[in-house]
Amino acid sequence: MQINRQPPAERDMQRYFGVTPPSVHQMVLTLERSGLIRRQPGVARSIQLLVAHDILPKLQPVQPVITSVQRY
Repeated sequence: MQINRQPPAERDMQRYFGVTPPSVHQMVLTLERSGLIRRQPGVARSIQLLVAHDILPKLQPVQPVITSVQRY
């Protein structure tokens, strides 16, 4: 929410963390089972935090990666 001003979609988390869709989904399920988040399956952007915001690290917007590798 700090970056997009709305709860993240799994696709947002995939882009931010640079992981695959199944990895993000498993992370979400693990957080839910651990009681750290609540969500409504089948409802987009329904993730709700169940922990205090002040104990979470502050996320920064994704910075582009500078590389010398030429892409085609």
